[in-house]
Amino acid sequence: MSTKEYIRARLRASRLAFGRFRSHAKPLVRRISYVFDILTFLASLAALTILIVLAGFDNGQGSIKLLENSLRTLNVWFVIYILFNLLFNYVDSVRQNHKSRLILDLLMLATMIPLLYPHPANPWIPWLERVLYSSYFTGTIIMLYAVINFCSGIVGVLGRRVNPAVIMGASFLFFIIVGSFLLMMPKCTVDGISYVDSLFISTSAVSITGLTPVDVSSTFTPLGILILAILIQIGGLGVLTFTSIFAIFFSGSQSIYSQLLVRDMVFSRTMNSLLSTLLYIFLFTLTIELVGAAAIFLSVHGRMGMTTEDELIFSAFHSLTAFMNAGFSNIEGGLSNPVLLHSNQSIYIIASILILAGGIGFPILVNLKSISGSYIRRFADRLSGIRRHRYPTHIYDVNTKIVLWYTLWIVVVSSVLFFIFESNNSLKGMTLYQKIVQSVFNSFVPRSSGFASVSTASLTNITLLMMVALMWIGGASQSTAGGVKVNTFAAILINLKSIILGRKDVTVFGRTIATSSIRRANAVVTLSIITLTVYCIVIVGMEPRLPLKSLLFETVSALFTVGSSLGITGSLSSGTKIVLCTAMFIGRVGLLSLLMGLAYRGKAKQVSYPTGSIIIN
Repeated sequence: MSTKEYIRARLRASRLAFGRFRSHAKPLVRRISYVFDILTFLASLAALTILIVLAGFDNGQGSIKLLENSLRTLNVWFVIYILFNLLFNYVDSVRQNHKSRLILDLLMLATMIPLLYPHPANPWIPWLERVLYSSYFTGTIIMLYAVINFCSGIVGVLGRRVNPAVIMGASFLFFIIVGSFLLMMPKCTVDGISYVDSLFISTSAVSITGLTPVDVSSTFTPLGILILAILIQIGGLGVLTFTSIFAIFFSGSQSIYSQLLVRDMVFSRTMNSLLSTLLYIFLFTLTIELVGAAAIFLSVHGRMGMTTEDELIFSAFHSLTAFMNAGFSNIEGGLSNPVLLHSNQSIYIIASILILAGGIGFPILVNLKSISGSYIRRFADRLSGIRRHRYPTHIYDVNTKIVLWYTLWIVVVSSVLFFIFESNNSLKGMTLYQKIVQSVFNSFVPRSSGFASVSTASLTNITLLMMVALMWIGGASQSTAGGVKVNTFAAILINLKSIILGRKDVTVFGRTIATSSIRRANAVVTLSIITLTVYCIVIVGMEPRLPLKSLLFETVSALFTVGSSLGITGSLSSGTKIVLCTAMFIGRVGLLSLLMGLAYRGKAKQVSYPTGSIIIN
């Protein structure tokens, strides 16, 4: 036997021996993998914490060196974790993980090059050497890897069959608390901020409300604005949707139970289209925000007295907060700034479109995507001369029809009423065009966005009443808007019409609305009224020195996550701010979902009792 054949035989024997060892040790490997997963999740949290401390705090040279060494230690742990999976879980890793995860693993392995091979004096590829030996490259890869492992851990909890409402509430609460500490970092504020105010702003951002006790533009640095924007983005997309995008895209398959929960959240019709639906929502969101930012930049460029960098930050931040219906602004006075108010009004038109797109609901966007695809296919078939026997008949979902129809009526009616009520008040002195634009914009604002182009305190009482009604209605279900939702409001009106006409079934657009939907709508409305009443009583009792009208308006705005105010937010006591934090949290999570989650005790027994009637008159 030649040397080459001997080496091949030895390699083959070693490979077979290792395969037998891995097969026999599979139970042990499974237990070790479980421990590795937990430790890697904790390491991811530690890595993110270290990166945050490095970015947000003024650290001395000794502290920076200690933090960097700790980060390198975690980096080595991530590499060990990857190598362990490649050796003992190679088949599962390749089969389950997305290609992007494998690429990320290779990049993580590449971060070891500076440790194993000293900095070359004469690199073969200079630009590659600059990248691989850069601390920014290493930090970025570690951050991305840690975020993905963290998201996978959160989504993995869904597979434990915990009630989804409880998980959603806990995840929102987690990001609110984390955000409150991040916003207090020295590099995030100009002169510091109290924890209560930081908690209030974090809650307002994650719940996409927009109420703030401080002036955002003068309180936060660019880093603080960035963290605020991230909290708004997470809160707007939904914590579980946001984390599922990373977890499922990079980690491939999750548990069937977790995928079912995510499918219901994003209104995906099949499991096969879950990832594509998640990516569609995420990419659609980013695309709209980028297009909106570009449009806002063009509308304000050279008119605000800002540098180009400040204009870009202003445009990106306002596009985000408009689409997410958050209502935050990073300039003094917000959208009521005189320079904007007396400009060509284009920014208000752009903001209105963004608010409408964000408040229309992700299920509607998914359905509109299917509708667009259907029309494009039909048009392509006509151009190519293809004749198909059948096309989908009902491409518009009944939910889509209801939301679009009722949203149109609400916008038209509220715009006309605002024009009539405020034409000679807050809109006085404007041209007819400006009055029309401002009326339309201010018909969108109360439904969830929280922006203000005119002083809310200067509005007439009848306009404020209309705004309270619009805040209560809000936007569409599973959107970035608040309120009881247009879907709920429409279901109540349609049910009322059926009762008045004496119809047995509740029908609309040739469809019968399920009894369970009507019952849920009634429950949401009832709970909203009860909750609002309780909060109003508590807050009015806690703030006897402030005007009743302002307190009631503030409570409605917080509970239905709108963000409009009559200017008393900064004057509230710490206790009242904390109470309003709970109101914003409940408004974002949904009290009915939260109660159902807490009261869940497994599958309820269906018991039939004799029917009885009560007098309703």
